[in-house]
Amino acid sequence: MKATYALPLPNASSWNPDNIRVELKMFAELNHILNASPEQLEQGKFTLVLDTKTDGSFLVHHFLSFYLKAGCKVCFLALAQSFSHYNIVAQKLGVNLTTAKDRGQLVFLEGLKSCCDVLFGEEHASRESLLQFLSKNGSDLKHLYKCVRTSLTPSKCPVLLIDDLGLLLSLGVKALHVVDFVHYCKATVCSQLKGNLVALAHCNDDFEDEGNELVGNFLRLQSSLVLHASGLATGFCKDVHGQLNITWKGPCHLKGEKNQSKIYQYKIQDKNVSFFARGLSSAVL
Repeated sequence: MKATYALPLPNASSWNPDNIRVELKMFAELNHILNASPEQLEQGKFTLVLDTKTDGSFLVHHFLSFYLKAGCKVCFLALAQSFSHYNIVAQKLGVNLTTAKDRGQLVFLEGLKSCCDVLFGEEHASRESLLQFLSKNGSDLKHLYKCVRTSLTPSKCPVLLIDDLGLLLSLGVKALHVVDFVHYCKATVCSQLKGNLVALAHCNDDFEDEGNELVGNFLRLQSSLVLHASGLATGFCKDVHGQLNITWKGPCHLKGEKNQSKIYQYKIQDKNVSFFARGLSSAVL
């Protein structure tokens, strides 16, 4: 089920980053669960967002708004949707992406536009395109990595947000090249620049087949936080939209344990996302 957002659009001309504290109410419960705050950021963190039989893109919108509120320099590698789509949802959450771009806080790398440049544009456009590998026989992502690195260097506590990695596989990129790309991005953003990386990947049959299983295993192994949204085993329910399995890794959260996981169910409302323990929704009590 796709998440829908019915929040009223604010006036873009009145957008002020100081007002986001009031307007960003939609993910207050999630921030509490993750013990996260824009005022106290963790650094060097790789957050992996997975979804199965549901749409986990609401988590992408959350992290985009969260890090912009925190004042981070954000490079958004958007392969799934257009800028206007993300901007409409962001405005409903109290953030204007156009303003963030104009101020230099947001670098938006639009994959859909790049695909059109390669497939239907002129020859020189293909050579300069973000996804120039589409015009070649190989699937080398070195140029894409250089674009990411250039956009975030130098900056304090930068953030790389990717939506979504599975589309690179669908575009014909080899699994090993996707792994290399993520490895270099993590090394640059998380280790070298002390920033954070957030990536979404859909766990459909194509992503989990034998040839691409390497990518899934690598992502889970390298991440420090995994948010796995999934549909309900019982099927569609108007009062419970899905289930979120959160897994923390690393000694700062673990208290001696290797991994720590919690499972919540959630409901996406007009102005909020409610999280609750399994079976404790008010609709079923």
